[in-house]
Amino acid sequence: MNWYWQGLCAATALACGLLIGIERGFDLRGLKAGTRVAGVRTFTLVGLASGLAGLAGQFGQNFAAGALVAGCVAVLTVGYAHRPGLKRRPDATTPVAALATVGLGFVAGFGEPGLAIAGATIVTLLLALKTEVHGFVDKLDEDDVKALARYAVIAGAVLPFLPNGHYGPLGAWNPQRLWLVVVLVTGFSFLGYVANRIFGERHGTIATALIGGAYSSTAVTQSLAQRLGSELEGGAENAGIALATAVMYLRAVLLIGILSTRVLLPFAIILLPATIVAWGAGLWLYRKAPKCDAPTSPGNPIALLPAFGFVIFVAFAAVAAKWAAGRFGEHGIAVLLLIIGSTDIDTAIITLGGLQPAAISSLLAAMAIAGTIIVNMGVKIGITLAYSGRRGLPAVVAMGTGVVVLAVTIGLAWTQL
Repeated sequence: MNWYWQGLCAATALACGLLIGIERGFDLRGLKAGTRVAGVRTFTLVGLASGLAGLAGQFGQNFAAGALVAGCVAVLTVGYAHRPGLKRRPDATTPVAALATVGLGFVAGFGEPGLAIAGATIVTLLLALKTEVHGFVDKLDEDDVKALARYAVIAGAVLPFLPNGHYGPLGAWNPQRLWLVVVLVTGFSFLGYVANRIFGERHGTIATALIGGAYSSTAVTQSLAQRLGSELEGGAENAGIALATAVMYLRAVLLIGILSTRVLLPFAIILLPATIVAWGAGLWLYRKAPKCDAPTSPGNPIALLPAFGFVIFVAFAAVAAKWAAGRFGEHGIAVLLLIIGSTDIDTAIITLGGLQPAAISSLLAAMAIAGTIIVNMGVKIGITLAYSGRRGLPAVVAMGTGVVVLAVTIGLAWTQL
């Protein structure tokens, strides 16, 4: 290890303390003189001392490293335990931030300056966003907290313990990959739900449609169509339905890009004309529509039993795709993807992502997934007509135009096979 790297590690440790110290110093600037234990200078020196402890650890001087870290912690503990002039119990945020500075400084000095400075920026951001974080928590209700806990179980308590290998019939099941796609899909749903809770109620129907469409355009369509059919005067519901389905096009492209990258280019080309038409029609309806309050957003999408049911469905679809590949070839897989996608586009995309590249050509796979979108749009058109009747015709025309354009594009792609 040369002197340049040693200097960089120590300088990064100092920078971590300085960064966190500036935020803490600004936040505590209103305290009386003598009541603040640590400010910019103290945090900076704590970062530097911890960095030197990390450097000592790199040289095998474990006792010296431990003594320096223990000394920093002891000084901070004594300082915060005997703060003069305080009549109430002090907030624990600043002492904990000081301990985080000790840890990050040691990590930097021990040879991981990049990890340390990244951690310091995250700590500083969390400290600086105190008002926003508290405001976000205030917006939550009991159902939101339960949803967060469920997603934490789905993403953190199950995935790390699943084996990574090929199991089951035809070797079609990779438990870790199967559950990973559940984490991904439910993660999209959860983020969309949270965003809708934050922004949808404040910005009306269009925000509900755009954000809600990211996790369940069908649910948004049903909600808006039902509201449209029950009101004396319509608002922006037709525009909301059209824009929610337009978001679905983009969501499908994003999932393809993550789970089956080789299909992304032909799929995006096939979907591009219909996407332009869908967004154009939705924005045109939005310009004509009066403003109105947001409807009740679709229900919380995170639940454990549906997640387990989803992974079972995906597992059987993976076996069916393996079987179809061996028996019918790529055209059989295309038909299978179309059948699976008629009930859930996400499942068809996930099934495609689990296939070997040689199982089906990229163009044929893109056409099959695009076909599932046509079926899904047909369901949305039926829902809109059933709930809103003639008042939903503008949304139906917008969705139908996109379907026609997509069908024509698929037909043109078929001539290239």
